[in-house]
Amino acid sequence: MFSIRQYETSDYQAVWDLHNLALHHIGAHVGNGEWDDDLHNIDTVYSQNGGEFLVRTEDDVIIAMGALKRTSDTHAEIKRMRVHPDHQKRGLGQFLLSALEEAALTLGYKVLELRTTTIQKAAQILYERNGYTITGRSELAPFVVITYQKVLSGQADIEEV
Repeated sequence: MFSIRQYETSDYQAVWDLHNLALHHIGAHVGNGEWDDDLHNIDTVYSQNGGEFLVRTEDDVIIAMGALKRTSDTHAEIKRMRVHPDHQKRGLGQFLLSALEEAALTLGYKVLELRTTTIQKAAQILYERNGYTITGRSELAPFVVITYQKVLSGQADIEEV
């Protein structure tokens, strides 16, 4: 049985393991470091700061996750989208992205941003299919990172995106 729910503190190890497994699987893992600090402080960084961290479970096992991080009163960033390799190509990424966009609207955000690497082709297809447009590229050795942005539906009155 599938369910989607908010992150709970008891999920920490499963979320950490999924994060590492998913990145290793696509060749985008450069090791752990300070860039992972948010995953060690999910409640503080996401839940208690105007964001959201969701997990998708199957028979009480976390198989996918994604987060929404507040960056300003009107902007948020989609973060930590991961799907277990054994469960990919089943629409879980789409399901999570839609749930996070819905949460963003509920929380009053007008613009979503996200980043992915050029080697994450499936992620690029997912984001572009959902109306995200490329706003920039940067390097985060050894990767090229693509930045995307989307003005949420009904939010076109925002002056500066």
